[in-house]
Amino acid sequence: MLAPTAGGKTEASVFPLLSRMNLSGWKGTSVLYVCPLKALLNNLHPRLEAYAGWLGRSTGLWHGDITTTRRRRLLIQRPDILLTTPESLESMLVSSHVDHRSFFSGLHSIIIDEVHAFAGDDRGWHLLAVLERLQRIAGRPLQRVGLSATVGNPAELLDWLQGSGHGTRVGQVIAPQAQLPAPSTTAIPPAGDIELDYVGSVANAALVISSLHRGEKRLVFCESRRAVEELGEQLRLRGVTTFLSHASLSVDERRRAEAAFAEARDCVIVSTSTLELGIDVGDLDRVIQLDAPRTVAAFLQRIGRTGRRTGTSRNCLFLALDDEGLLASAALLLQWARGWVEPVTPPPEPRHLVAQQLLALCLQEHRVGENLWQQWWGGIGPFGPSAAPVVRHLVEQGYLDQDSGMLFIGPEAEHRYGHRHFMNLTAVFTAPPEFTVLNGRTEIGRTDPDLLTEEVQGPRRLLLAGRSWQVTHIDFSRRRCFVTPVDDGGRARWSGFGAERILSYELARAARDILLGEDPPVRLTSRATARLGEAREAHLDTVHPGGSVIARRPGGDIRWWTWAGQRANATLAATLAPAVSPHRRAHAHWIRLRDDITPKAWAAAITQAREGLCLPDVDSQAVRGLKFADALPARLAEATLAARTVDEPGAHLTLNAPVRFLTLQSGS
Repeated sequence: MLAPTAGGKTEASVFPLLSRMNLSGWKGTSVLYVCPLKALLNNLHPRLEAYAGWLGRSTGLWHGDITTTRRRRLLIQRPDILLTTPESLESMLVSSHVDHRSFFSGLHSIIIDEVHAFAGDDRGWHLLAVLERLQRIAGRPLQRVGLSATVGNPAELLDWLQGSGHGTRVGQVIAPQAQLPAPSTTAIPPAGDIELDYVGSVANAALVISSLHRGEKRLVFCESRRAVEELGEQLRLRGVTTFLSHASLSVDERRRAEAAFAEARDCVIVSTSTLELGIDVGDLDRVIQLDAPRTVAAFLQRIGRTGRRTGTSRNCLFLALDDEGLLASAALLLQWARGWVEPVTPPPEPRHLVAQQLLALCLQEHRVGENLWQQWWGGIGPFGPSAAPVVRHLVEQGYLDQDSGMLFIGPEAEHRYGHRHFMNLTAVFTAPPEFTVLNGRTEIGRTDPDLLTEEVQGPRRLLLAGRSWQVTHIDFSRRRCFVTPVDDGGRARWSGFGAERILSYELARAARDILLGEDPPVRLTSRATARLGEAREAHLDTVHPGGSVIARRPGGDIRWWTWAGQRANATLAATLAPAVSPHRRAHAHWIRLRDDITPKAWAAAITQAREGLCLPDVDSQAVRGLKFADALPARLAEATLAARTVDEPGAHLTLNAPVRFLTLQSGS
């Protein structure tokens, strides 16, 4: 079901199911409402509780922040509608305290909100696998209703969501209004509603935000938690009523900020993507974006937060912090104006999740037939016969034990994942270790341990919740640090896997088009126009309308300026290994070549490369970031990551385009 943000998708899916619930006499927990974020569930619960109450039906909320007492109450008084996350569903299935067969026996329908947010990464495969297991437990086909505001390929997403029912059950895309993935060039909002500015620093961004749109409620999106903290501090120093929201703030801190923001008027809330989805933050006047969001789809979600009141229009102000941010923002706006949005594509070959699901199933059922486990997932894609090598490895390494034709949890799984009742087995992403920050007994949030262990001169200070704190004590054994407030001097930093922006082929090519002189059809400030002019001058030797460019930087290395994106360039670097620098340095826009490359050697390398592409090299650090990779044979873990970093279409297009040589070494 597709409709714009705030278009009524929740009501359009829930009302018919409530009617069916009453007409058919469904008993017990018959509808699940699954969301990607706990905050979104908290926000939706009062609405769904009111709707269900009209018919004398009940709702319940179950996720990681719900107390044990409330969960026990739900197990006794089962709600008709349960709002939850895939991870919480997994924990219910494997928990010895939940009779999952009885609890889910009355299940008929599952609503998946913000389905695109699941399908684009490994949480989607996890969700799909859990839904198949629930269907087998319920003993009947379960209707699946996916809700989304931003999907470029809805038919393909529908096929994926059907899982084992694809081809055997009817599926339908419902889009009440003709849904375009983005506006066409003839239907751009007025230029003043989308504006691109260059500010050069977080401090300057705070100055602009504090000076413009006073009296309005503004939502500012940043691409990192560090940027959120730094901007929040700068805004508060300028007397702006400011609230913050990101994943490393405590639950209470985020709830206080979101509640206060919803009730206030002249204020700013600064957030990462945590407020990108449909959480209600009240009557919003303006969206501001620092640098570029990672995707066009994310931009559509964010701009959709505005223009909901009669007489207002959707708007967004981009503030670029540096030249790279300015070029990325201009490229994204150009692609949006062309009517392009990223297709939602599930990551290929999720072998590590096959391992996770096999372990979870054995926890759930205690013992599973060694020839019957495939039936639990209806033979869908990665959970079919191709998973046999994963099963063998799990048995050989002791993750699973095998006896009398049955599989069950082995000592290695107990050792690696058994802590706190196998809680680490229910989430599909690796979370880097963080320290809880406490002011007295009040939790403020979590910080990177590096900030607590690196050598510093003078007192150690942190920046968290937009305020500076001085560390008074660190409890390393319990991963806690205690702080007191100070006026300034705090620092914010978080590390983690998957933080790097992965630029697509389409967005990289749009950046090239910008440098070749094309402007996005939005309002550009004089600062942005001047800075783009400087960027075009600086890149005169890296872009050419007739193809790609190979050039030696003055006094530096030789680079092939492909403008093809990270994945295509990683694929090309692996394929053209003899011509590429031993360091294999590949950027979204260029690939470093050998210093002694000649046009003749290049032509030979290209000819050979056109015979077949190679998978990109895999970094060992990246493998460690793939959760459950240790439950796979090393070669399969590396193959999984390699399959996710390849871009064959982009690489082929780049290989077959003309190449222009500029200023190679003398004699070449």
